[in-house]
Amino acid sequence: MTLIERHVEDFNHGVRTGDFGPMLVRFSPDAELRFEGERVGPFVGRESIAAAYFDQPPDDRIAVESVRQEGSEIVADFRWASEPDRVAGEMRIETDGPQIPRMVVTLSS
Repeated sequence: MTLIERHVEDFNHGVRTGDFGPMLVRFSPDAELRFEGERVGPFVGRESIAAAYFDQPPDDRIAVESVRQEGSEIVADFRWASEPDRVAGEMRIETDGPQIPRMVVTLSS
């Protein structure tokens, strides 16, 4: 299973159960998570990212539409489960082995 597949599986597990722990451990201790198109964040550090997910948890699962490699980033277009006919946004994940040092999520309007 690829890093993006694991991330999405763990994200969706968190949405279903409220337990985002398996997803969060993949972020490096000093990771950055940014959301473009939303007025939240940025979140710096795994603890800050965890607090964001537990304070305002997402309420919809995602499905990856396409994945491509761009330099050191994995780029994935995704859809919300509740709106399967519309691309919801893009995730850009920098990788450092099994860890995620930076992720930028751009949400479509």
